Amino acid sequence: MRIPLRSLLTLSLMLLGFTSAHAQTNERIIARLFWQDASDQSLKTGDLKRDQAWSLKTAKVDGFPILEPDKQMHVQMQQANGIVLTGIHDTEEGKFQSGWVAIESGVVQEAHGNHFHWKYTAQPNLLVTRLDDQQGNPAHVYLYDGMFYLANDKKNGFTVVSPAQLRINQGTGADHFVCAGGGHITLAAVSGQVAYSTWIDRDGDNVGRVDVVGLGSHANRRYQFQLPSGGIHGAMHCSGKVFFAPSDGICWVEADISLSKQATAVVVNHVSLGDDTDGTPRRTGAFVTSANHVLFNTGRGSAAELCMLDASSSKPVLGTVGLSVAEGNSATTPTVVQSRTGEPFALLFEESHSGELPEKMHVIALDPNRDGNYSDANLRSSIVVGRSLIEGHSGHHEATAIGRAYVAITNPGSGTIAILSTSDWTVQTTLQVGGTPTRIIAVGG
Repeated sequence: MRIPLRSLLTLSLMLLGFTSAHAQTNERIIARLFWQDASDQSLKTGDLKRDQAWSLKTAKVDGFPILEPDKQMHVQMQQANGIVLTGIHDTEEGKFQSGWVAIESGVVQEAHGNHFHWKYTAQPNLLVTRLDDQQGNPAHVYLYDGMFYLANDKKNGFTVVSPAQLRINQGTGADHFVCAGGGHITLAAVSGQVAYSTWIDRDGDNVGRVDVVGLGSHANRRYQFQLPSGGIHGAMHCSGKVFFAPSDGICWVEADISLSKQATAVVVNHVSLGDDTDGTPRRTGAFVTSANHVLFNTGRGSAAELCMLDASSSKPVLGTVGLSVAEGNSATTPTVVQSRTGEPFALLFEESHSGELPEKMHVIALDPNRDGNYSDANLRSSIVVGRSLIEGHSGHHEATAIGRAYVAITNPGSGTIAILSTSDWTVQTTLQVGGTPTRIIAVGG
């Protein structure tokens, strides 16, 4: 039987169309990324996709308020339960328009037996905006036990925001203010029951002051105590202890979840970090946690170190890994991620403020023998990265885990986002996104 030429052509076109459509369906979303663009203080988003090649189509979040870059800037950003919350700081001590903005990511976690899948059900959109002259100019945004905490520096307190309540009645009743801490506040919250909020004062009556305030059912209880040195910039809870970063080393106390102690009964423990070359005590400025350990960095240049304290120990002992940072460069606060096999790693960026020296990402294997003790931590790799573009607190490299398979890092001075494999820490692709990408969060993966 002879088939007409026209029919053969039609069949061929149909097959080509099927092949093309099938090829398109092979492209899958790896994660949805959100990043702050310091060039215009916008919040960008894009679905990271992979088929034969990687792709990331950049878009602005629908409904996100237009900020004035000469007066407003993004600060820290967190995500919980599919909601991304970014803090907004202004240059007029909170009297212009500061506060926070919450975004619905459009990403849903769907359970499947003993595992789960990510569903990208909708485009990101604005959820709630709190921008006015009454928000106290937040600088720090935390996530503790699934709740957002914003430090309202100019109001000497902090705001607690419930992700679940943000989706109800346009966020009415989702946030409440707590008076505690002062100046430039860092804070640690424990089990939704108590918060430790710090004062940054270096002289006067509030030097070393920590306010302990009840949350939830303990909301009417409070007391305060003093650390032996002031300038506190850093607080974190881990394994029943609360750690602080004053101007001299590290201090820690036992967490008082029930607020049953008197101020005079608080025992403040001190861990020395040694001295810098000029004789001043070493310090740090921020903490992260990994399992039962508190991690931070200290030192400058060739003396820069990643530091670790086992919070589960009755007397935590300082452990260190040298970073060999070039003179004139500085190391960032670590980011903790896990590999495909669940092995923990700490990532620290070595940055050049002058823009003249090479910049790197140092990869530290925290627990190579997987026994839960980080005494065998070591420097696994040092990877050359794109440029930073540091202005004030902005323009630093940032990293975010994409599940356990990949890590995304921003290169602010290059206008790029790089994707690395956690299997061998090689760069899989570098994607041009333009602007000045800084803080970044992955949802999904």
